[in-house]
Amino acid sequence: MKTSRRHFLRRTGQRGLAALSVAALPAGASPLLTSQSPLPASPATAIKPDHVIRSLPENMVWGYFGADVPTVYTVKDGDVVEIQTVNPSGVSRTNPDEFYTKNNLPIDAHAKEVIAIMKNVKPEPSGIRGHMLTGPIYIDGAQPGDTLEIRILDLTFPAGFGINSVWPGGGGIPDAVTSRETFVYRYDSKRRVAVLKEGVEIPLKPFMGVMALSPPPGTGRVSSIPPAFFGGNLDIKHLTKGTTLFLPVSVPGGLFTTGDGHGAQGNGEVSGVAIETALTLTARFIVHKGKTLKMPRAETPTHFIAVGLDKDLNKAMKNALTEAVTFIKEELGFTFNEALSIASTGVDFEVSQVVDQTLGVHAMIPKSIFTKRKFSYWT
Repeated sequence: MKTSRRHFLRRTGQRGLAALSVAALPAGASPLLTSQSPLPASPATAIKPDHVIRSLPENMVWGYFGADVPTVYTVKDGDVVEIQTVNPSGVSRTNPDEFYTKNNLPIDAHAKEVIAIMKNVKPEPSGIRGHMLTGPIYIDGAQPGDTLEIRILDLTFPAGFGINSVWPGGGGIPDAVTSRETFVYRYDSKRRVAVLKEGVEIPLKPFMGVMALSPPPGTGRVSSIPPAFFGGNLDIKHLTKGTTLFLPVSVPGGLFTTGDGHGAQGNGEVSGVAIETALTLTARFIVHKGKTLKMPRAETPTHFIAVGLDKDLNKAMKNALTEAVTFIKEELGFTFNEALSIASTGVDFEVSQVVDQTLGVHAMIPKSIFTKRKFSYWT
């Protein structure tokens, strides 16, 4: 049965935002930032959330998803939630202060939160490993068979730096790396870039690497490293402020968990990580009752995004193509052959990442090629 995109991918203006937030990197901020100088939203235009979930040890889960993971917060369908996350890259459990002193970074309030988390949050007892995450969050009204819409209203930096690393056995060319090295990228708000060293400036385009719901109860606990149909470590760099992610609900409340903030990332994430950074996500959760997805989907003001995942990159590409053709056929009303032709002539397929065990390809479907259609969008 066809699902109306109008009904499925958006709600009426009653659920729209009264105002949008300021850009994550305000032009008036101090030019070169350290961890003492976060990049705040302007108080005059910042979104006022219904709930704030702080990056405290009691709100964190280290590296896994599961239907039995205790929830840290409950919100309602339609609520706006500010979710603080941390980046512990390079910070050890045994001596967490050392990372900051070694890299000439002050142990400010945010750093103290990271240190407290590393000292107090325990890894999963069975040995599952993954990212330091905030959640899970129970969304009242979300039930198995529904779809959860996550509108990314804002992404801000609580610290003025991010971390990238290379290590033997990691990344896209694991055998070529002979030594481990960690790089500190310091943020320059005036030029809105991350500075590795003089002459190397990466444009800041923050997004959450991990946004997930719980897998079904029968799956048990799973690592946050490989992405799956319920989301997780998708590492799709287009999921920036003003975009939307759709995830299938497998358990009551959905159990949304997020983390693995990225200041910037190239498609592929080929060293094994991006600019790993603390981020604060402000999102609106909207439950679509009885609207079922097999795989994550996303939308930006200019594109629809279909996702393909598999341990084999060729199969991930095939899955992304299948998802793209299915979307064009079922949501936009074309035949299968027409949809495949459109995918071949107008859709770009990009490698999301090649380093997370399960590999990712995403299809960028431009709205502009459908010249007889007008697509409403919440921004």
